[in-house]
Amino acid sequence: MLKGIDPRLNADVLRALRAMGHGDVLIIADTNFPADSVARDTALGELLRMDNLTAAEAAEAVLSVLPLDTFVDDFAGRMEVVDAPDEVPPVQKEVQAVIDSSEGRHRALVSVERFAFYDLARESYAVIQTGERRFYGCFMFRKGVIPPDA
Repeated sequence: MLKGIDPRLNADVLRALRAMGHGDVLIIADTNFPADSVARDTALGELLRMDNLTAAEAAEAVLSVLPLDTFVDDFAGRMEVVDAPDEVPPVQKEVQAVIDSSEGRHRALVSVERFAFYDLARESYAVIQTGERRFYGCFMFRKGVIPPDA
């Protein structure tokens, strides 16, 4: 246990988050996502796990230490619902609320078509699979920067 670090963040996840650079993409996936096979194609090359957490709980823990990119529109994204790209299910509303809280303002998740999301995930830095069982609990976060002290 470390002071100031969310106890939901395990050592493997912390190692990956620390190693990521500005612009690198992190995927937070639900239990139905083909996370293991997709993770083999990522920069990290192995699947990270945050079992027994919802997508929102995992996002909250990750965003307690990971800054989101402020230079791009696609700082964070959600997998689109098939045949209903404008639909935002409750799981996605929960993660949006976590982002809003973390950012201190509203920045809307971008919508990513399902198969484009799979491609994005394969090109990402790492994939974290959660215990989220609701459909469309899949998200991408683009790492930002921490500015120097004034």
